[in-house]
Amino acid sequence: MGQKRVVVGVAGGIAAYKACTVVRQLAEAGHSVRVVPTESALRFVGAATFEALSGQPVHTGVFEDVPGVPHVALGQQADLVVVAPATADLLARAVSGRADDLLTATLLTARCPVLFAPAMHTEMWQHPATVANVAMLRQRGAVVLEPASGRLTGADTGAGRLPEAEEINTFAALLLERADALPHDLAGQKVLVTAGGTREPIDPVRFIGNRSSGKQGYAVARVAAQRGAEVTLIAAHTAGLIDPAGVHVVNVSSAQQLHDAVVKHAPEAHVLVMAAAVADFRPVRVAQAKIKKNPGDEQAPTIDLVRNEDVLAGAVRARTDGQLPNMRAIVGFAAETGDENGDVLFHARAKLRRKGCDLLVVNAVGDGRAFEVDHNDGWLLAADGTESALESGSKTLMASRIVDAIAAFLDGARG
Repeated sequence: MGQKRVVVGVAGGIAAYKACTVVRQLAEAGHSVRVVPTESALRFVGAATFEALSGQPVHTGVFEDVPGVPHVALGQQADLVVVAPATADLLARAVSGRADDLLTATLLTARCPVLFAPAMHTEMWQHPATVANVAMLRQRGAVVLEPASGRLTGADTGAGRLPEAEEINTFAALLLERADALPHDLAGQKVLVTAGGTREPIDPVRFIGNRSSGKQGYAVARVAAQRGAEVTLIAAHTAGLIDPAGVHVVNVSSAQQLHDAVVKHAPEAHVLVMAAAVADFRPVRVAQAKIKKNPGDEQAPTIDLVRNEDVLAGAVRARTDGQLPNMRAIVGFAAETGDENGDVLFHARAKLRRKGCDLLVVNAVGDGRAFEVDHNDGWLLAADGTESALESGSKTLMASRIVDAIAAFLDGARG
């Protein structure tokens, strides 16, 4: 991606201290970072902290460094503007086009992607004025993240918590990586996503598992939620991933538990994205005590397996039988390798016909690809025979392209 010029705006809320991590991570990613706080923000975090983290001077007013005209130049030269936290007051000033400090002036002159990460009390986030302001900013092309839910100032809890720095910077990286905007086009859609790898117990210690980290499924859930969908994420075992902001997470372990969770939540969903790596088989019997390796016993134990129910194919059948009246799109995933019978796409096309889903995301696996890495590539196959390549990039970029395809499919279905 190379070095990009990123402006980090910091508004005056208690969550301003979290902006320090946002700045540090952006700088560590190799970007040139300029912090532009409001005067109120400096009452929470001093200018020296931001200057030390960014290596750049910190100003708040339009009359500082006048020869460099920063109130115009910062926005003109930026590749991305991130405002974290974005308070209710800052959102209102941005909507009204105020330019009474360096941050709002920068927002007026910026022609690059702008990312707002709101943080405020629940009542402020849900107030009609804030709702209208967020809608207006999105209409103008800005990305306004859904806040997380959790502990707020004092003893209060609820929606309005600043998303974690990793989540904010994930979307910052996506906006720098994508060649187009990130629309807010899935409002009113209920999306059910599965992610991670199931574990089929052998005894209290051992299990049959796979190498799925859950990163791709989490990325799909995260992007879909920030594009306006109501997202439920059924998460099998993952590599300690942070739950996406604004997403309802249901934790499961085995293939049977994942199947039961899909059956429970699918009737309300409009879209099902089966990104989880579900074990095909499970032991017929689960030992109640650890299987011992007895001294002198050279005979290895035999484990009899039984096939797990195919969750994806089951969802397709349920829709065909009229049991999922709201379901408009079913997306499968295929991790494939070539063999003597054909290449990756040969097997993927056969799987698409066999499963009967609307879209199939295909990844070639092996040699450090797809599993346990942060980047991905592949293909997107559709039931109508169309095929398109998914360019190599971060898993969040791939997720955004998958969600692009889902949105286009839904639009086509409406047409």
